[in-house]
Amino acid sequence: MAQKTRSIFEEVGTTQKQVATPGGIDARGQGARGAIRIWLMMLFALLVVMIAVGGLTRLTDSGLSITEWAPISGAVPPLNDADWQAEFEAYKQIPEYQLQNAGMSLAEFKVIYWWEWGHRQLGRVIGLVWAMGFFGFLAARKIPQGWTGRLFFIGALGGLQGAIGWWMVSSGLTGEQLDVKSYRLATHLGLAFVIFGFITWYIMKIARRSADLLTARRASDATLVRLTTVLIGLTFLQIILGALVAGIDAGRAYPDWPLMAGGFLPPQMWELSPVWRNLFENNGTVQFIHRMSGYFLFVFALFVWWRSRRSANTRTRQAFALMMGMMVVQMVIGIWTVMMMAPAHIAILHQFGAVVLWVLVLRTRFVSRYPFAQSVREARA
Repeated sequence: MAQKTRSIFEEVGTTQKQVATPGGIDARGQGARGAIRIWLMMLFALLVVMIAVGGLTRLTDSGLSITEWAPISGAVPPLNDADWQAEFEAYKQIPEYQLQNAGMSLAEFKVIYWWEWGHRQLGRVIGLVWAMGFFGFLAARKIPQGWTGRLFFIGALGGLQGAIGWWMVSSGLTGEQLDVKSYRLATHLGLAFVIFGFITWYIMKIARRSADLLTARRASDATLVRLTTVLIGLTFLQIILGALVAGIDAGRAYPDWPLMAGGFLPPQMWELSPVWRNLFENNGTVQFIHRMSGYFLFVFALFVWWRSRRSANTRTRQAFALMMGMMVVQMVIGIWTVMMMAPAHIAILHQFGAVVLWVLVLRTRFVSRYPFAQSVREARA
């Protein structure tokens, strides 16, 4: 059969071809990113409250008022006079009551009990919110590809935090000392900031499409990524040192600044034996190290901020400027806390400042690694 000759002016065909949908490949495995981000932000907010309540529990000397770890039954507080008397009698057996609070009334005991119970109850609420969200999204198959392990990891760290919390409290029940061991308190608070850091990073990361992150990473500033990695480490170290200060109330020992008891070095800095105990139990030594670490962190942050000014990305420069501004505010609050001998309201403000600074430092690393796209007009010449 002879093939029909086609005119060069003839339409080739009228059937419309399928066109690839932009972002179609990226859309696969994305899951409920928006809903998961909201869930992570709920955990973020609850953890901020948890850190604040934990700080107030310590400042009110309430942490040892509950002398047993009962993850399930402990969710129910005393319901009658007999229950309250039983809890009070258990508290009377520990050194904190015998050496510090002897003669405390039942009404006074109830105040510190409710602080500690509220702290533990909030931990249970956070665990419940995580479990409902994680297993709900998992059952609905709405977790984005590659995110199941990350979200489960948060829950695993939360469970570990509960165990470390009891490990911390138990150190004050043995009869060796009145309060919990400072290094255990530092471990407990440090892990809280680790969990908080992962949640913060995940919130920032899940807010952007995978394709956008891949594109942004090609424009990352390798120098700023390295510098902010060091900055994160130094900030975390300062938070840990702050917990050591709080653990032995060292912030109330030397209210003068910039000197300590009239000199650069505090008196009797190495008086405890063995020598290593001074790093954890000597008020002057612990506060001095916290001060020196704070100065070093401030100077390094100033250098990192100065280096970030070379970035052509406006939002990157803004993130570093915001971090540096908070660094100044936090340092001022820290000095104020020392000079006022760490009253509860200022000490909590200082701890809250650490939370804000931690988020902003993490954000500088994120925008260094994944800078936001901007138009040529927005870029600095």
